[in-house]
Amino acid sequence: MEGFKFFHPIEIRYGDLDPQGHVNNAKFFTYLEQSRVSYIINLGLWDGRSFFKIGFVLADAQLTFKKEILFGTAVRVGVRVASMGNKSLIMEYSIEDQDGVQEFAVGRTVLVTYDYQRAATIPIPENWRRAITEFEGLVF
Repeated sequence: MEGFKFFHPIEIRYGDLDPQGHVNNAKFFTYLEQSRVSYIINLGLWDGRSFFKIGFVLADAQLTFKKEILFGTAVRVGVRVASMGNKSLIMEYSIEDQDGVQEFAVGRTVLVTYDYQRAATIPIPENWRRAITEFEGLVF
């Protein structure tokens, strides 16, 4: 996948491995989560403190595995917002080697903006929409 403006480095830990010696498939989703949170902090949409103020819930997650990741591999995750609706946004991911040559997996998540105090979905905040649109260079 091309066109990512944001990458988050991932350190492959020994504990990420399964008995076959490669990264366990469940850890791939953890890598997406780490990268998604880093993206949101990088854009200034969350200060990294109160989890009740993060402002979204994960509604759907999909991942296509392409190649195993071995211990010692330098990995990064490309993250981008592909589209935004009224109360949700779609993020895309590419888990790849540090040089962007080899792709290990591609993913997609749907996030729904959420007010934890009211326990209800909310429209995407205007400051989020503006920051994401400017960063990604999107036209909606």
